[in-house]
Amino acid sequence: MCDLEFGCGKDKGLSMGTRCHGFWYERLVQPCLVEMLGSALFIFISCLSVIENGPETGLLQPALAHGLALGLVVATLGNISGGHFNPAVSLAAVLVGGLHLTLLLPYCISQLCGGLIGAALAKAVSPEERFWNASGAAFVTVQEPGQVARAVVAELVLTTLLVLAVCMGAINEKTRGPLAPFSIGLSVTVDILAGGAVSGACMNPARAFGPAVMAGHWAFHWIYWLGPLLASLLVGALVRFFIGDGNTRLILKGR
Repeated sequence: MCDLEFGCGKDKGLSMGTRCHGFWYERLVQPCLVEMLGSALFIFISCLSVIENGPETGLLQPALAHGLALGLVVATLGNISGGHFNPAVSLAAVLVGGLHLTLLLPYCISQLCGGLIGAALAKAVSPEERFWNASGAAFVTVQEPGQVARAVVAELVLTTLLVLAVCMGAINEKTRGPLAPFSIGLSVTVDILAGGAVSGACMNPARAFGPAVMAGHWAFHWIYWLGPLLASLLVGALVRFFIGDGNTRLILKGR
């Protein structure tokens, strides 16, 4: 996961305007475009896997499609933007020092726009009957208020695993490594297999937002924002105070 810093370089032979234009594009515009592109591709595959899922495969098809698609886009695009594709991940990255605060809102907007594009493409290529039978891949697991508490807790715990995989596997200097895309994708697959029947295992507000717009389904939509964002705060606290490396921890620093 890349750390996006600010400041025009001092490359000799280039005009100040050229350097600054290149800087703003590579540090601000390009990462946001990549976040939108990656989110669109990931959410297109994710939604299509739900819409086209058959009863004989259960949670396995969506779990594999979500995990493999996310791992692929992280491995392909992660060196440009950090490979978040999820507002909850971007928030956690800011909290642990992996993303500049000024990029948080642009990243989140890009991811939500990507979610809309991906969900719209999935709707465009799906037979109408299948699309509506699957509620457009919107999250409909929670049907009554009695399920809300379990769903929020499930989203909190499931997203914690995903965000930990990102923060510790791709940002924290002591633990990050080349297997981060695999670990991140695998965490999504495991989460869906384990918690798909409890909350739908969203873990990503952009993944919930796009299909909700396309299908017009907003019942209990707030769960898929609250649970993941709480998980981001939890992981941010864990990394900053307890399990991060010496450069990241705010307390108990070694010499």
